[in-house]
Amino acid sequence: MLSLVHLRVLAAVARRGSVTEAAKDLHYSQPSVSHHLSRLEAATGVKLVQRVGRGIRLTPEGRLLADRAAEIVGRVDAATAELAAQAGLRAGRVRLAANASALSTIVPKAAVELARAYPGLELVLVDRHPVEALQMLRHGEIDIALVFQHADAPVEDEGFRPVHIADDPIYLISRRPGDTVANHRRSAWIGGCLRCQSELVGVCRQEGFTPRIASLSDDMVVVQALVAASAGVATLPGLALRAHRQPDVHATEIAGFPRRIHAVTYGEPPDPPAIAAVVAALAEAAA
Repeated sequence: MLSLVHLRVLAAVARRGSVTEAAKDLHYSQPSVSHHLSRLEAATGVKLVQRVGRGIRLTPEGRLLADRAAEIVGRVDAATAELAAQAGLRAGRVRLAANASALSTIVPKAAVELARAYPGLELVLVDRHPVEALQMLRHGEIDIALVFQHADAPVEDEGFRPVHIADDPIYLISRRPGDTVANHRRSAWIGGCLRCQSELVGVCRQEGFTPRIASLSDDMVVVQALVAASAGVATLPGLALRAHRQPDVHATEIAGFPRRIHAVTYGEPPDPPAIAAVVAALAEAAA
């Protein structure tokens, strides 16, 4: 009876042209490759290889079987990969970290689609700012970090693999309609996380001044409530305004300063099927 292991060995010998190179490909020892060839010859009752000097070559029968072996091994490997992908999507578990605005807008839409398409896929969600999310990703605590950064921001780690999901415009949040950043050179500003404050400073410096940050909050509801109470002005992304909108404030888009939203994975490609499915659902939800 033909064994898949023996066929895999014969296909490797034919492909690489020697026992030594086949052993390297298969991560076997040379004696192990020779043993499998001998067992295959015994099972078929024909001579499959012959010695030529210090090497070997396939006999006509060996070449015929090697061609079929390559086909068989390729089909088995493809079937195994397809089965693993399908099983992963039926019963996979993907851990996703994102900040509040993304968790309130993009992620729920993606979760609905994933539940419809892959009911066995478990999506575990964590509320984290981008820096914390990327640290968790690097440490293997999550599978995907949904983060924002500016288009000219440097790559933070060579192991990160970002997929661009969407661009998210930034808005000035104030009490007056049609307001501009330049109108608030002397105003108090409400800042957020370190990345958000860097963004705020960049927006204001584009207008020729450094903002006076008088209050700090990462909460989009609190920020808008403070602006409504005339405690300062602020900037917020469009996703935050989609998640919550205070009726007593006005939002004016700041041109030329969008955030870029990325779904980031870590390590060598390709991503496992379940993770790839979540990234695709996030892109579709953002679109």
